[in-house]
Amino acid sequence: MATAAATCWFTALTSATGPSRYSLTSQRFFATTLRRHSHLIAPNSETNQNAETHAAINPNRKSRTSKKPLPSSPRKSSAQKEAIGQRFPGTSKDEVHFSRADARSSKTVRSQRNQPVAFKSFGLQKKGNKGGNNVFDIKEQQVETGNFQDAAFLNAVVKVYCTHTAPDYSLPWQKQRQYTSTGSAFMIGDGKLLTNAHCVEHDTQVKVKRRGDDTKYVAKVLARGIECDMALLSVESTEFWEGAEPLHFGRLPRLQDPVTVVGYPLGGDTISVTKGVVSRIEVTSYAHGSSDLLGIQIDAAINPGNSGGPAFNDQGECVGVAFQVFRSDEVENIGYVIPTTVVSHFLEDYERNGKYTGFPCLGVLLQKLENPALRACLGVPSNEGVLVRRVEPTSDASNVLKEGDVIVSFDGIRVGCEGTVPFRSTERIAFRYLISQKFAGDVAELGIVRAGSFTKLKAVLNPRVHLVPYHIEGGQPSYLIVAGLVFTPLSDPLIEEECEDQIGLKLLTKARYSLAKFKGEQIVILSQVLANEVNIGYEDMSNEQVLKLNGTRIKNIHHLAYLVDSCKDKYLVFEFEDNYLAVLEREAACSASARILKDYGIPAERSPDLSESYVDSLGVNHPVEQHEFGDGPVSNSEFGFEGLLWV
Repeated sequence: MATAAATCWFTALTSATGPSRYSLTSQRFFATTLRRHSHLIAPNSETNQNAETHAAINPNRKSRTSKKPLPSSPRKSSAQKEAIGQRFPGTSKDEVHFSRADARSSKTVRSQRNQPVAFKSFGLQKKGNKGGNNVFDIKEQQVETGNFQDAAFLNAVVKVYCTHTAPDYSLPWQKQRQYTSTGSAFMIGDGKLLTNAHCVEHDTQVKVKRRGDDTKYVAKVLARGIECDMALLSVESTEFWEGAEPLHFGRLPRLQDPVTVVGYPLGGDTISVTKGVVSRIEVTSYAHGSSDLLGIQIDAAINPGNSGGPAFNDQGECVGVAFQVFRSDEVENIGYVIPTTVVSHFLEDYERNGKYTGFPCLGVLLQKLENPALRACLGVPSNEGVLVRRVEPTSDASNVLKEGDVIVSFDGIRVGCEGTVPFRSTERIAFRYLISQKFAGDVAELGIVRAGSFTKLKAVLNPRVHLVPYHIEGGQPSYLIVAGLVFTPLSDPLIEEECEDQIGLKLLTKARYSLAKFKGEQIVILSQVLANEVNIGYEDMSNEQVLKLNGTRIKNIHHLAYLVDSCKDKYLVFEFEDNYLAVLEREAACSASARILKDYGIPAERSPDLSESYVDSLGVNHPVEQHEFGDGPVSNSEFGFEGLLWV
């Protein structure tokens, strides 16, 4: 059966210099092959060659999706979504697309480039380990097969076969049709393997196969690092590990150091080796996690299926993990690997906490201080420092930093006026690199200038709290159905499924520019109405934010379920944007629910997580501020101007 690669487009806006929630600098594609049809390049799959041919013959054919028992809004193809993103009033000419080869649909991501470009992740991009493990690197642009075909470390690289079943965010009580993909992974010892997170996203089954073997072994996903696009696997079979030698991690390479990428990309079933050099080392946008971490740019070929495969140096040490490539008509031979520093951070995080907790952030919006008059006005005597423009309410920095403060040092390291810090002997790197070296809960010492006076403060670093998440923890989205009204939290995957034109400009503006005021806050929307006589007149409502129930401001989807369950009034009065009301008689709504669920083939009126007791993290009597976009909309310049950055 002909199949093709499936890809996901999502729209996100980020700063050219910061890890903003909706800001990415260019388009990247992941390197796993899929059994689905798309016009984008995808990772290798069992039927990938056939799929690629089919996609080339019929590039406009839509991806197959599971049959849904409910009528819903028409979906847009990847090409349509791309066109929508280009004409959407809120998007800029700098928008580019990030394509996830292991996902079923495409997502659009914004970048600060002036011209559209494409990053394709055909291999896994990982940052190097801080530990003593070594990394493999290669010197020349084309590897001589004789030098590597008998190398023992090649046997540590395995092929990954994954079956994915992604949630249906528009119909959150069900899943989409499953699909398969292939990628690469490698052994690190102690019965564990490393690969890319996007290679095993929404996995229902993961299998691995060693080089020269015809047996596939079941693997278990121990941890996923969405931000760093890393995943840790384990294989229990002792037979799989017989004679295996794990790879050793090496130091961060230098410019022009030779590097060799090994994996199982398209073009064949056996292991593949490509060779190049290190072209650049800097903070890079990670397409899968929409984050900014250290990355290594190389000119070795990275293709679909290389994701999760190691990159070696001349000593046979692993210096990184292939994960994405940059595609544009104006450039060529730009691939990216995750350095061992990022890989080691991921592994140490898992060892410390028994799970992945994420990379921390400071939680402030910064402005560069390149202008001498600006520095003089702020009382900064030297050519250094960055200005605090905003502080995220959910960050610990909100307790110690104020707008107008100038950060001049971080843990004793001076911060330049361009937002950079010293890196190795003769280089400089983005300030947020220092923050990415910390772990959740670590304390950082900040040297600041406030009203012309220098002082030192301490702030606890924790992962950023997203009002609209990129990924759904646990895989399945929450939902609540009240008399046919389907409520669910707004998320980036939902925006991607529904398309921007169906979500609406106002809701997209909130999703892109709002900051969470407290942990657990969500934008709850009425995604659709399942037509029934009890909800006559509301059938055409869709993708509308619900603000209040019977006068009480809604904090999140669990809070809404609690308010519905505890309501004793005669009517349920839902208040939406622009004072639009939807009123249901409570008893009639309760009696109609079971019939509606049966008519539409829905197993339950709410997701399992909403059946748990509601705990108000703010306190029952804590007032919720009446705000539209936090304490005011964030301007486009705060996310897109090169002099500004989130850290």
